[in-house]
Amino acid sequence: MTFARLLPLCLLLGLSPAGAQTIERHEIDAGAAALEAKVIGWRRDFHAHPELGNREVRTAGLVAAHLRALGFDSVRTGVAHTGVIGLLTGARPGKVVALRADMDALPVTEQTGLAFASTVRTTYNGQDVGVMHACGHDAHIAILMGVAELLAARRDRIPGSVKFIFQPAEEGPPADEDGGADMMVREGALQDPVPDAIFGLHVGPRDLNRLYYAVGPMLASADVVNIHVKGRQTHGASPWRGIDPIVVAAQIVLGLQTIHSRQIDTREAAVISIGSIHGGVRNNIIPDEVEMIGTIRTHDQGVRADIKSRVVRTAESIAASTGATASVTFGFGIPVAYNDPALVARMVPTLERVAGAAGAVPTPAVMGYEDFSYYQQQVPGMFVFLGARPPEISEDDAAPNHSPRFVIDESALQTGVRALASLALDFLAQE
Repeated sequence: MTFARLLPLCLLLGLSPAGAQTIERHEIDAGAAALEAKVIGWRRDFHAHPELGNREVRTAGLVAAHLRALGFDSVRTGVAHTGVIGLLTGARPGKVVALRADMDALPVTEQTGLAFASTVRTTYNGQDVGVMHACGHDAHIAILMGVAELLAARRDRIPGSVKFIFQPAEEGPPADEDGGADMMVREGALQDPVPDAIFGLHVGPRDLNRLYYAVGPMLASADVVNIHVKGRQTHGASPWRGIDPIVVAAQIVLGLQTIHSRQIDTREAAVISIGSIHGGVRNNIIPDEVEMIGTIRTHDQGVRADIKSRVVRTAESIAASTGATASVTFGFGIPVAYNDPALVARMVPTLERVAGAAGAVPTPAVMGYEDFSYYQQQVPGMFVFLGARPPEISEDDAAPNHSPRFVIDESALQTGVRALASLALDFLAQE
């Protein structure tokens, strides 16, 4: 049996590898159970009062007040607009571990029928929209607040420090604004002190109270691609007198689909999807130009760069062959979320203790994205999915994240508190 496998047993007995007293794991479980009602209350409050990215003023205020009331060594606010960073220093020297939760909601009108459902409306990109925690960030905030309270009460036995990162705008900042994890990193979220590792989790409609992890790629990179096709306007009855950018755009869409199927190793996971095409205003007028936007997803940074170069070449070459022009730009640009293999190997026993041996489930990487990847580019990181599907809802009937009908079973909150607290303490106890 490896040292990594033996370590949680040492911790369960209340001993660190050096024999010093530490926090027993059954104490963490009991503490999480005692906090459950409070964590559920926080989650429901955040759910009823959602705020969009870079607008999480009320949310951040409640988080900061909570950390200050717990006696944190420092509480920094206004990071990347509304982010909050708290530092809890244990009584014994040691390493630094970071835990992260995202705080923003989505421009979605809620249809769950919950007693605490959101009725909030606001303006987003010039449109009147409903606002909903349709991706579970309300649960993430409440879980991390619970972990903060649980660990603060036991700081006299913590070896090292725990940095709590409450991040805005994970779903992306509003148009023409900066934000999210990238901005948090640039504004020093991983400095003073620098974490030795960072952990995060995300609830979703998987099996209740199971913890899912991947070794290496966990979530995809995400790039927005914008292709502007310039032709020459003419009457629809005489297309030979102009250059039809609509036909060129159609050819480009089809050409892009051959990049993954014919130009790169098909064993590499990748998606190129065009989600919007706009051009023209009338049935019998061929327009001057067409605008297309889409998304590119990959699980490898090298493949990501290769696909982007091929998208440019494909669009420009197809357009040139017709006498049109195509210009390609990329935006957003979230990197691959990559779980550090050595860190995962060390921490899987912790997940197995929290969720049971059968409840810690290795999972393939998914094509969704998470800007937690920006932290993982700086320090070793591990991201975990927490199953929160109510047992009365089948897998086929469960609403996905971002749906107006997305719901969770709140018993997952206690599992989340146990998981993040245990990951932090077990990491700090390791030599």
